[in-house]
Amino acid sequence: MEISVMTMVLLSLGTLFLLGMPIFMSLAVASIVALTFGGYLPMSVIHNSIFDGLNIFPLLAIPCFVIAGTLMEYGNITNQIINVVKQLVGRMHGGLGVTTIVACTFFAAISGSGPGTVAAVGTILIPAMIRSGYSRQYAGAVSSSGGTIGLLIPPSNPMIIYAILGNVSVTAMFTAGFIPGFIVGITMSTTAWLIARKHGYRGDENTPPFNLKHFLHTCWKSFFSLMTPVVILGSIYSGLCTPVEAAVLAIAYALFVGIVVNRALRLQHIYRSLLEGALLSGAVLIIVGTSTLFGKILTFEEAPQRLAAAVLEISSNPHIVLLMIIGVLIVLGMFMETLSTIIILVPVLMPMLHLVGIDPIHFGIILVVTNEMALLTPPLGVNLFVSSRLAQVSVERISIGVLPFLAALLSCILLFTFVPDISTWLPRVLGMGN
Repeated sequence: MEISVMTMVLLSLGTLFLLGMPIFMSLAVASIVALTFGGYLPMSVIHNSIFDGLNIFPLLAIPCFVIAGTLMEYGNITNQIINVVKQLVGRMHGGLGVTTIVACTFFAAISGSGPGTVAAVGTILIPAMIRSGYSRQYAGAVSSSGGTIGLLIPPSNPMIIYAILGNVSVTAMFTAGFIPGFIVGITMSTTAWLIARKHGYRGDENTPPFNLKHFLHTCWKSFFSLMTPVVILGSIYSGLCTPVEAAVLAIAYALFVGIVVNRALRLQHIYRSLLEGALLSGAVLIIVGTSTLFGKILTFEEAPQRLAAAVLEISSNPHIVLLMIIGVLIVLGMFMETLSTIIILVPVLMPMLHLVGIDPIHFGIILVVTNEMALLTPPLGVNLFVSSRLAQVSVERISIGVLPFLAALLSCILLFTFVPDISTWLPRVLGMGN
């Protein structure tokens, strides 16, 4: 029996994934299999497609935002933000847990990275929670869960990748993330508070009672740090900067605040920040390049059309289609890194979404929020490993601790699925609809 080229590609890709081959190598080998047995494209398409995948200007924003977030961590900006947030919610039940969620939400508007947010905020607040009598499991679970908001609050690295691949405005995606990000932040904070009430975790006794004069004084002292999201996002929405230019502006602002205002940044900190940015951009770009090649193979094999036909045989109801995609994303998220999932699936899914009539901005938000769950689901859950190291507790215990937060995230996903206006209203009002 003759095996089709598409079957051979999928079998080779699945086998390589199971063998633990890196994502980029699996995509490259599967593409070479298709070119070898398909015979419809010359081998020269390999380097041409990889170069086309890398030659995308908006991708520059990703390493720049990572560098800016790392500089702000070393430059004492993160600590100042946490001090302000702690004065607002630090003394309530589970105050340090709620502070962690709120601080993660705030820091996410700087770094755009989930694991980066966990590392920046968790480094400070996980030890503080343990000292205040919170369990290590709770401290790790709250920090890893709070870090997921980094995917949704703009500027978001996954949103940039999705916008590029889905032919959607990056600014429109950033705008769409505000209301869902606020809802997820409130839901996660409420979950942290309810768990703290159940286990009797009290507020931070070292935080003085709220005093407006003292709070305003702290805000004034931390003025430049608190203005960071305003400078970054304001430059984008005012039209002064593109997302890439805003990312470079974020680096310049972080250097100014860290060196001139806070006087905390040192030469070695700048070197480490540049190194982290280079490592991340290398990892992302090599996957983007090979996925462009793989996407070209899928187009020639008419994979998107076949998938659309198979799905539409089951249902053409947009909500049913979205629920099926969400189920697939949750399973894939256990085994694949977030950016890899987006890079591989978006080119295949977009034609089907247009056929069913799903707004690409609406789907982008659902995709990103579902991938937030992936950061908390083992065996790959990246945030779990970061918080596990910081809390000095096993990943298994933290995995149990994040179950209520996963339930909260799932409820948000279902809300966004059945009420698309939550995602699309703000871009539509501002004239950014796709």
